[in-house]
Amino acid sequence: MKVHQAEIIISAVSPKQYPETQLPEIALAGRSNVGKSSFINTLIDRKNLARISGKPGKTQTLNFYLIENALHFVDVPGYGYAKVSKTERAKWGKMIETYLTTREQLRAVVSLVDLRHKPSQEDIQMYQFLKYYDIPVIVVATKADKIPRGKWNKHESEIKKALDFDHNDTFILFSSVTKQGKEEAWAAIEQAIES
Repeated sequence: MKVHQAEIIISAVSPKQYPETQLPEIALAGRSNVGKSSFINTLIDRKNLARISGKPGKTQTLNFYLIENALHFVDVPGYGYAKVSKTERAKWGKMIETYLTTREQLRAVVSLVDLRHKPSQEDIQMYQFLKYYDIPVIVVATKADKIPRGKWNKHESEIKKALDFDHNDTFILFSSVTKQGKEEAWAAIEQAIES
């Protein structure tokens, strides 16, 4: 998809604040510093619509981005960030869970993991949660440029093994630096919207 128009329209914490449209939604989930903002910005060809923060854990709301008046990207708070209190984390967890399990417009979740590391406990829980609720999931392994191409397969298979990856799901190697995986990501998103 060639994106000419993209804007953040609302930051929501509860269902009554969600946009009242029937547009399809694609949620983006991942650890705090996995590169979610960079992923969004790469997909929509912008430098900084999604703000990349030096401080992980900055997104504390569900941020709805309107893309081409055709769909919403929904950036959910990053998980696994230690400097946030347990009560705060529990609140986010509830907010994310409510959104993911009740939102009819949700078509798929892009679950971002860092290609350089084995998935964290939270990455695994997120993937299992999505599988349990039968929510279509696209796994995107970010920061591929930080690993020599010859080692991609090894890292990919370690991640898939840790997640107990379902081979019906899409797995994409991605780099916001080289734009590796950008076309595949759009293809997977468009397919999720159409199905």
